[in-house]
Amino acid sequence: MPQLDTSTWFITIMSMIMTLFIVFQLKVSKYLYPSNPEPKSTTTLEQLNPWEKKWTKIYSPLSLPQQ
Repeated sequence: MPQLDTSTWFITIMSMIMTLFIVFQLKVSKYLYPSNPEPKSTTTLEQLNPWEKKWTKIYSPLSLPQQ
């Protein structure tokens, strides 16, 4: 039974790792990242909606008079 030749495994594994590294670097380099991210302000402007200006009553069907 012939013995398995492992002399090329090191070259094969190293070239695979290098290729994966290069592909990963190329994929990551396509993205544009902001150079200096700034926090957004959390203050909100108060706007009155039409339904907040007046009082409205919601009638439940059970509280309506019997017909």
